Amino acid sequence: MTEIARMYGGSLYDLAAEEGLETRILGELDEVSAILKGDPEYLHLLSIPSIPKKERCALLDEALRGKVHLYVLNFLCEKGTLRELPGCARAFRVKYNQAHGILEATATSAIPMTAEQTERLHEKLEAVTGKKIDLKTKVEPGVLGGIRLDIEGTELDGTVQNRLASLRRSIAGITV
Repeated sequence: MTEIARMYGGSLYDLAAEEGLETRILGELDEVSAILKGDPEYLHLLSIPSIPKKERCALLDEALRGKVHLYVLNFLCEKGTLRELPGCARAFRVKYNQAHGILEATATSAIPMTAEQTERLHEKLEAVTGKKIDLKTKVEPGVLGGIRLDIEGTELDGTVQNRLASLRRSIAGITV
């Protein structure tokens, strides 16, 4: 995330929090990001520097009128925020999570976890951390088995892939 994204996303969060709109704005930023990610040509068109701000804002207003809060619309009209939107949305989410005691976690396994396994892991993580957990799951067959957790940048790796790599390093370090 760039410094510009951190600054703009953080400022939008501060404004939204003052008005009690942070949950709404977070959802709208996610929706707009998904829309623009799904139509990169439209994003490219809106990002062309030669298009005057007034025209860019008119296009955004036409596309998003009634779908997003005025704060989001004004935010998107600012120069450079469209290109930085994913980073701005990430910065907004980081501040949102900090303010609401939420930790983001990703569980990676070789096969999809069942709903029951996911729920048990979610409950255990909340009990251990004392915070709300936003748990996402990923499947990577290369981990072979076990689970790898990434909780806000801290990795806990209990996968077969990691154990085999550790064993390889141990064997490579033995001198005969």
